[in-house]
Amino acid sequence: MSDIAIFESDHGEIQVQLEQESVWLGLDQMSQLFGRDKSTISRHINNLFKEGELNRASVVAKNATTAADGKIYQVEYFNLDVIISIGYRVKSQKGVQFRQWATKLLNQHLTQGYTLNQQRFEQNAQELEAALKLFRKAAASPDLISDTGRGLVEIVSRYTQTFLWLQRYDEGLLNEPQGQPGGNLPSLQQASESLAQLKQTLMEKGEATDLFAKPRGDGLEALLGNLDQSVIGEPAYPTVQSKAAHLLYFVVKNHPFADGNKRSAAFLFVDFLYRNDQLFNAQGETIINDTGLAALTLLVAESDPKQKETLIRLIMNMLAENNGD
Repeated sequence: MSDIAIFESDHGEIQVQLEQESVWLGLDQMSQLFGRDKSTISRHINNLFKEGELNRASVVAKNATTAADGKIYQVEYFNLDVIISIGYRVKSQKGVQFRQWATKLLNQHLTQGYTLNQQRFEQNAQELEAALKLFRKAAASPDLISDTGRGLVEIVSRYTQTFLWLQRYDEGLLNEPQGQPGGNLPSLQQASESLAQLKQTLMEKGEATDLFAKPRGDGLEALLGNLDQSVIGEPAYPTVQSKAAHLLYFVVKNHPFADGNKRSAAFLFVDFLYRNDQLFNAQGETIINDTGLAALTLLVAESDPKQKETLIRLIMNMLAENNGD
């Protein structure tokens, strides 16, 4: 049971629990509310079930409660229907006051919940619209070739699936997934050596020049340092998915190299996932294929800085989804 409200009784405050569109009280609380001993309240409860006035399964719930002795007990809670019935049976005016209070409380609770859900739905729709605009912009890019186009279709399909799965009012669109805690980033030397090997391979194929992955100042070192920083003692990027998404984004957007930033970003992204055992799913398949990776990198390159958070959450959800998180 989640939400708590306070009812002021003649015998002190009563913590009323709200759940399943009703309010709930335990036996002790009803005894306090009506000013009757527990044995009297218990007898009336047994009678109303025995007489068939209410169906026990529909109006009773059990909740784990820690007692004064530290032990945990399963305590029965009774909903508003039971509380009202007991109020009539003990002929308590306080029962009428509680019913009026609870009815008003539930109306407020449901109305506020509906309003909040409407706001979340509108935010979700706006975020989806912004993401689709990004897809359209990327599709019009001169860098788009046929293979990357197929990858873009794959990304759109995954995004749409993610949207449908997460379109629940109580969670909102593209919340950050739980992800895999941690994530070891490569050192500057390790990243530089890996990129040097990639550069040599591409140059041998005639697909890169000497400017490829050539550092611009200390851009890469600063970028890796930022990803490994802490805020108030906690990692700024606490999961593998978070680090991976930001690594791809920052390398593409910050241009730490003289040339080949998109290809370098995609390579470092995959290399990081591989180092942290997150590149393959449970079936042994890569979580994103070459064309999908190219399309995702292009999306980042074409995106407006205002769309950063949307894009980061998209990448994180795709990574978490394909690893079963």
